[in-house]
Formats: sequence, C-alpha cells, structure tokens
Amino acid sequence: MKSDLLRGARHGIPIALGYLSVSFGFGILAVREGLALWEAVLISAACVTSAGQVAGVTLLAAGGGLWELALVQLTVNLRYALMSLSLSQKLDDRFTLPRRLAAAFGITDEIFAVCAAQPGRIAPAYMAGMIAVSVAGWVGGTALGGMAGALLPTRVTDALGILLYGMFVAIVVPPARRERGVRLAALAAAGVSLLLTLAVPALSGSLSVIIAAVAAAALAAVLFPLPAEKEEDA
Repeated sequence: MKSDLLRGARHGIPIALGYLSVSFGFGILAVREGLALWEAVLISAACVTSAGQVAGVTLLAAGGGLWELALVQLTVNLRYALMSLSLSQKLDDRFTLPRRLAAAFGITDEIFAVCAAQPGRIAPAYMAGMIAVSVAGWVGGTALGGMAGALLPTRVTDALGILLYGMFVAIVVPPARRERGVRLAALAAAGVSLLLTLAVPALSGSLSVIIAAVAAAALAAVLFPLPAEKEEDA
C-alpha cells in the first residue's frame, strides 16, 4: 500500500507543477473579479476544474443566476462523469463506494490520462497519492495567484491573467491539428458565439457559451462520428 501511495504521489508531481502555474492565473482572475482570497481558495479546493471555475467566477461577476451557473457547469464538466465511468473499469476490488466517490471527486483530464495509461488494475492508494499531490498544487497555485493579484499592480495582473486563456489554446490546438472534427468544433463554436453576439446582443455570455458548445459538439458528432474501434479504445 505504501509503495502504491508513493508511486501515485510521484506521478502526481508533474501534474501539480502544471496546475500550479494555471491555478495561479485563476487566483489572479478571482481576486480581480472581487472575490476574497479565501473564497478563491475554497472554490479551487471544492471544484478542481479550471474551465468550470473560470466560467463560474466570470458568470458570478457578471451577475448571472444560479440556473445559468448550473447549466454552464453541466456543459463544461460533463466530461468528468464520462471519464469516471471509463476509469471505473480499471479499479481493483479494494475500491469501496466511499473510495470510488473520493476518486471521482479528484478526476481531472490529466489524472484520468495518467491513470488510464497505467498497466493492470489501479489501487486506491495510488489514486489517493496522485490526487492529493495534484490538488495541493492546484489549491496552492490559487492561493499564490490570489495573493499576487491583491499586491501586484493592475498592469501586471492583467498580463498574468492570460495564463488561463493560453492554457485553453494549448488544450485545443494540438488535437485540432490532428483531428478534423476538433477543428470543425472549435471553428463552429467561435462562429456560433460571434453570430449570437451580433444577432442577439441581449443574450447573456453564459447562455452564449452553452448554445455554442452544444451546437458545435452536435455538428462535429454528426459530421465526424468516432469510429467504433476508437470508441472501444476510449
């Protein structure tokens, strides 16, 4: 058990270092939008989702309602439910229901990718070590970014605030270069968002995100369905 815990913690270090820089940008954004430092840290500790947290804080700052916030989070974070279902097939028999719930809370894109690449079954201690180290990096980066956002000049925090948007670009560009479906979805989402902004200016930004994301995903799914063999691999 101890060896599994240490191995998971070791595999979580690179993830934590990546989260440290990205969540630093979130901390700056949260403080800049009017949240207290402890509120930003609490959000990171309770959510552990970069895109969801940015969308949520931006929506709250714009005065969005709870139903809009719920729809945005459902749209942005639904993939985590699918990742958890997929990863559940690799968990060993020691994963009781409470352990499965705890592991599901800690599932992120990076943790899912590392766990899915592991040979054989995954032990609870391995996932516990990886999630603990990764979440510590995410929450710690948020705290540092929030403190920096409160102390640094506005010009500097504005410049550092682009870290999160750079991360989103880095997530989309590599698969878009390989897959036509991803390129279509990205271009369609941008096009629908622009069209909604011009045609329905009264529509809130959060609803625009929801409509654009669903429309782009549906279009890509119809025109570029995933082959059966890739679905089985996934």
